[in-house]
Amino acid sequence: MKKLCMVPAVFSALLALGACQSGSKPAASNVVSGKSASLRAMEQVAIAAHRCWFASKDPAFRPYRMANELNAFGGTPRFLLVPAKNYGGLPLLVVQARGNSSQVEHFGPLTAEPLGARINADLARWSSGNSDCGSAA
Repeated sequence: MKKLCMVPAVFSALLALGACQSGSKPAASNVVSGKSASLRAMEQVAIAAHRCWFASKDPAFRPYRMANELNAFGGTPRFLLVPAKNYGGLPLLVVQARGNSSQVEHFGPLTAEPLGARINADLARWSSGNSDCGSAA
């Protein structure tokens, strides 16, 4: 029990010691809000997907729900499309970026459906920085 009480004290001491260190700070272009390139790219794509597919009440996406996993600890921010009536079901679409890459990739059975062409076009547009919703399929 005594060891458990020491953990917060040691952690606080390490934080205080780290705050006292001097040195050059990284250039602003390297830090951009402390987020990895993959997280920045996925945030942009996820916001557009939510706005264009779900918030707009697009009938093509009514059978699905979006499950955000942007804060994944494994370094792979992503979001999933799952069946609306089975939120815990297998994902029908996975959209993700890995590590420090801003390259967005996607896969899943929904890409082979008629809606797949629209998904491909939307994700390519959003990944390039264009947040327009485009035309509904």
